[in-house]
Amino acid sequence: MAITDKIYVKNHRQLASQLETSFPKSAFAGATLDLLFTGDSLANLDSTTRDRVLDFAEDFLDCDCESHPYCGCAERKFMQYILELRAEGLGPDDIVHVMGDDYMLYAYSGDILSFLDQSVRTLEAAEALAETESGLDRSTELHEAKQELTGS
Repeated sequence: MAITDKIYVKNHRQLASQLETSFPKSAFAGATLDLLFTGDSLANLDSTTRDRVLDFAEDFLDCDCESHPYCGCAERKFMQYILELRAEGLGPDDIVHVMGDDYMLYAYSGDILSFLDQSVRTLEAAEALAETESGLDRSTELHEAKQELTGS
């Protein structure tokens, strides 16, 4: 299961009430993306919530793919967002706090930790392959990326 399957809309019940419709708790579920992508009912949200929702749409739903918003770009951008927060030195608890402040989303710290751990393991495997296949430059690049995530 991808980390984006474990990212949820904060204050889900309150938002569903304001929008006068039901939608999944998962931020990246198809129905949730439809609601954000069409934006017709966003006028029903209070200004702070609307700003966060629009920030999310602008930062993650902006792509030119034909199957937009179901192309996977939003999920990849969000994973990059998490990795960038980690590279800035934030731990799982801090990442959860920042995503809540930035986009009114939440996740469990353990899920973020698992995603970061899996990312480090993937980089380790890619680094080992690069040492044998791609040469020193790519291996060094992957090693540096891994160090950013681990903070060492």
